[in-house]
Order: sequence, then C-alpha cells, then structure tokens
Amino acid sequence: MAPFSTGPYWTVAQAPLGASVKAMRRIGAEGVGPVLADVEMDLAWWLLPADPGDDLDHVGQLTVHPPGWVLMCPPARYPLRPPSDRLWLEYPDGSGRLTDPVLLGAAFGLGAPSEASG
Repeated sequence: MAPFSTGPYWTVAQAPLGASVKAMRRIGAEGVGPVLADVEMDLAWWLLPADPGDDLDHVGQLTVHPPGWVLMCPPARYPLRPPSDRLWLEYPDGSGRLTDPVLLGAAFGLGAPSEASG
C-alpha cells in the first residue's frame, strides 16, 4: 500500500461500495476512471479531475475530499493486494483517464435514495 495525496491533478469522491458498483454499470466501461474499493469498510473511492466544480454538491452519497487528502492504494498492477481488503474495481491504466463528475453525479442520482428518504 502506498499513500497518494489528492492535489493539482486529481481528487477523490468517496461513496458506499454497493452504490458505486451500481453507478459503474450506469456509467459504462468507457466512462469510468479508476475506482478503488475497500470490502471491509464497504467504501469506494472514485478518482476525479482536481476540480469537480459543484457537479457533486447535490449528491448525498458522495464525499469529495479536499486537496492534500491521502488515499492508501495498492499497486495498480495487482487488482487485489493481500492482506489488505482494498482492490481496484477499475484500475489506473497510465492514460490519465478519470471519471467525469457530471457522469458520476448522474449515475448516483438515478434510483439512489435521497437523504430525505433514507
């Protein structure tokens, strides 16, 4: 595991793991950037452009972390790195591809329970 800090090139949105898997299907393989999951914690982290703007402000299931926040990641070449429960659902491929915040917000908005109802 290695620490990677959010900063000038990318940031992280944290979400429940089950909702993230559903969102990945809604977005489709072409639109999903790297997504890291922790099975034990039941969380996923989406790698996004450094400034997602306000596109995710209305999405109650997502927490966008500020610059300097540290994400502990397994190597990108290994989808699962025992003994950790962290694995890449979609791993970094070196292209710089990140998930579009507009697509992520829409995917979480489709059929996701709102804060008022949940």
